[in-house]
Amino acid sequence: MTETLPSADWPTLDPGWVWLCGAGPGDPGLLTLHALNALRQAEVIVYDALVEARILDWARPGAVTEYAGKRGGKPSATQRDISLRLVELSRAGKRVLRLKGGDPFVFGRGGEEAQTLVQHGVPIRVIPGISAGIGGLAYAGIPVTHRDVNQSVTFVTGHDQSGNTPGSFNWRAIAEGSQVIVIYMGMKHAERIAGALMAAGRSADEPCAVIARASTPDQRELETTLKQLAADIAASDLVPPAIICVGRTVLMRQVLDWVSMAEGAAPRNLDPLGRGRPAESA
Repeated sequence: MTETLPSADWPTLDPGWVWLCGAGPGDPGLLTLHALNALRQAEVIVYDALVEARILDWARPGAVTEYAGKRGGKPSATQRDISLRLVELSRAGKRVLRLKGGDPFVFGRGGEEAQTLVQHGVPIRVIPGISAGIGGLAYAGIPVTHRDVNQSVTFVTGHDQSGNTPGSFNWRAIAEGSQVIVIYMGMKHAERIAGALMAAGRSADEPCAVIARASTPDQRELETTLKQLAADIAASDLVPPAIICVGRTVLMRQVLDWVSMAEGAAPRNLDPLGRGRPAESA
């Protein structure tokens, strides 16, 4: 790894600035070049629980790392304390990188932190990252869209600020309006979510997949149905963080599980959608 990126045009992280940056779903290779540039400049890196440890190895020598992870059911700093710590570091003239798993603006509270920083006059830059709901599923061989399956996809969170399933959701509208549903942080409430979707008309036999620790060496997958989702999760050894996908694109894993194929496994089914023909070119 070189000390600087091979260009004179990369943005400079100046003293007093805070860059909110997505670290992707886990695999360090999924970092953006802007994220790597930030790591090479930051004096203080405030990182969350979903940032793969190997990514911090790319920080500039002497950089201070501060853990600010928030995991359900475990002691952690409040969101207000984290946001105000970023303000404090900025006012101390530090070059600050706020490093968050996935994308900071996709169920990552990045919007809240950015809002607080702006309200306190702190200059910011936002660096998007690959969200686990897209990149994590891709590492399991599941495309979130497929021309023969879906023209819509909905991303939802499995819990709200209280830790319960969001009471504001119109599950019937979601069930009827989106062919594929991707659920973040939904393992704990999988039974309630599956029940709500089936009550809203989704088939009990609809394919589902759970991808835990996506894109890391510890990635684990579970293929099941909506009816069996909660029971199969309970019987498995999967632990959060995990993404749940509901919809027929899950079937594409039977032919697109490229991670297993790289290890020598053959596709299980070359026609998982039952179309009897290969996919046509666009």
